Amino acid sequence: MEPAKTLKILGERIRRARKKTGWSQEELAFRTEIDRSYMGGIERGQYNLSLSKLCTIARVLKKDLGNLLRGLPDD
Repeated sequence: MEPAKTLKILGERIRRARKKTGWSQEELAFRTEIDRSYMGGIERGQYNLSLSKLCTIARVLKKDLGNLLRGLPDD
């Protein structure tokens, strides 16, 4: 099954924010206490992550949660 467009866009936003920090996927995974392979899936839009995990990622990346979510399609 093809991942939802919303999850792909959200994952790309997380990836861009991570790259702006200069961190590897492994570094972000370590800082958020999320498995690296799961983090890769998040960035590819394969997982519908929990609000708790999304808040943790936003906090660690110093991103406003609303900005990460703003304008996402409903699928």
